[in-house]
Amino acid sequence: MPLDPMPDWVHTRRRQIGDRIRTRRRALGLSQADLGERVGRDHKTIHRWEAAATNISLTDLLLLAHALQVPLAVLLADGE
Repeated sequence: MPLDPMPDWVHTRRRQIGDRIRTRRRALGLSQADLGERVGRDHKTIHRWEAAATNISLTDLLLLAHALQVPLAVLLADGE
């Protein structure tokens, strides 16, 4: 059963992950559309992930880590 409302720390962690995706994407010189092509998603989905507006599946996280050329742990690391 889903938690309602979701604990505040969950949104905070999603925001941190989104920030890491954005930072790495920009470091590689990729647009949201470029990254979307690499992971099979559209640029709107990339924007939603970076803004922590939607959940990211484990499969999508794995695809993102590969496309961004970082270990999954880099995207998921606790703290800034």
